[in-house]
Amino acid sequence: MNEVLFCSELKMWIEDNITERLLLDDVAIKSGYSKWHLQRVFKKNTGISLGLFIKRRKLKFAYNDIMVKEETITDIALKYGFDSLQSFSRAFTRHYRFPPSMIRKKRIENK
Repeated sequence: MNEVLFCSELKMWIEDNITERLLLDDVAIKSGYSKWHLQRVFKKNTGISLGLFIKRRKLKFAYNDIMVKEETITDIALKYGFDSLQSFSRAFTRHYRFPPSMIRKKRIENK
């Protein structure tokens, strides 16, 4: 299979399963490649490591949920596989440069 097509299909599968635990070992089994080969192919074709791609997509989906859903931020963090609100807030703040609570606060203010 063409590597670019394979990576595209893998990214769609990851998004379809974004609320599942997506460990590299499990994704490798799904792909049929060894974990090491999968990571090389994915990075070569996307410019980003598989682990970082998964983490960024989880954060993006969580961001959207904070904007539109009534779930608590803790529930959203757990939904996307973060161990705690603290680990989610730390990853979210590193990525977006502001805490998830700021998104929720702005949404409430704009109602």
